[in-house]
Amino acid sequence: MGYVGLPLACEFARTGIQVVGIDVDQAKIEGIQRGRSHVQDVPDAQLRALVESQALRATRDFSSLADCDAVVICVPTPLRKTRDPDISYIVSAVDEIARFLHRGMLVVLESTTYPGTTEEVILPKLQSTGLRVGQDFFLAFSPERVDPSNPRFNTRNTPKILGGVTSDCARVAQALYEQAIETVIPVSSTRTAEMVKLLENTFRSVNIGLVNEVALMCDRLGLDVWEVIDAAATKPFGFMRFYPGPGLGGHCIPIDPHYLSWKLKSLNYTARFIELASEINGQMPHYVVSKVVDALNEQGKSVRGARLLVLGVAYKKDVGDVRESPALDVLKLLADRGADIRYSDPYAPEIAIDGGLRYRSVPLEREELERADLAIIITDHSVFDYAFIVSHSRCVLDTRNATRAVRAGRDKVVRL
Repeated sequence: MGYVGLPLACEFARTGIQVVGIDVDQAKIEGIQRGRSHVQDVPDAQLRALVESQALRATRDFSSLADCDAVVICVPTPLRKTRDPDISYIVSAVDEIARFLHRGMLVVLESTTYPGTTEEVILPKLQSTGLRVGQDFFLAFSPERVDPSNPRFNTRNTPKILGGVTSDCARVAQALYEQAIETVIPVSSTRTAEMVKLLENTFRSVNIGLVNEVALMCDRLGLDVWEVIDAAATKPFGFMRFYPGPGLGGHCIPIDPHYLSWKLKSLNYTARFIELASEINGQMPHYVVSKVVDALNEQGKSVRGARLLVLGVAYKKDVGDVRESPALDVLKLLADRGADIRYSDPYAPEIAIDGGLRYRSVPLEREELERADLAIIITDHSVFDYAFIVSHSRCVLDTRNATRAVRAGRDKVVRL
């Protein structure tokens, strides 16, 4: 019942379908039952209405599956430290489902994974019950397409890809999703659907890697990468605008391409674009730190002992999610160099980074800006007043071009 499962559960419940949300986190369960949402895109009022009308309830009891006609798996699929896929959450969920699998049940996996997972991992476990896929039960894959805080696209109006193990599996899954999703797009197989999701995020990873390398090139050439991108974007065909930044973050783009890369290694193939993009994107926090060093040198200061104010630590603007955020890497690198660090992020009141360091957000006030040797914009939240930030800072390192509209004090701003 996380950032994928809870919004989807709410959409189904809004159609009149009786929905039960299962999670192992007792705090989440208790919050949902009280009508308190832990997901930014699900307002408390909406959740409370669904719970009070008994359209949606939450529990840790997997025996509730016995009464369900359909089960949708929305569990995490992280990477191990060796960058191998960790599908243990999927396996655990399927083991529970197998205990209560019954005739007519539909099982859908939404968690991002490598091509073949649905048929190679889930199908054998379910068929070990003696029930036959496509006849006694139905199995499909439908990748989540969640973009937190997107004002235009949400769970209901984002087109839904799905692939079934059999054609009947696909038809049953389509019949379910069409109750809550405006556009459902069937594809030929679960493997195709799994690959679609990986292509979507690999496309972004590779293009972000390209534009990050262009930023490094422009720095060497003494060019403004933002001006170059904006000028190139005037071409009405054949160009798509991507922007550089301090690195990749979030639950998808830094992780999902490695699922595909890992799968291809088992077939004796090296996914070179994926590996190269990961290398470039992974080095961007180090590049940011080098820009911090240069900006402080201009003031005759070293990183050790310098007072730094980091603005924004979430992985993207206007959300509080810090998973895989490049800000955490930047903070760790600067802390290791002896910097005196503070951060301000209204969406992330407290963070922890490797090594046990913990920080609490400070208010973005004039005194904080004036006392800092350098303000570093990592996440370009809309709530930040960038004219105020530039006006009261000694120097600003802007990794997102967030200060582009600020005219006064431009000489104090350093950009990637």
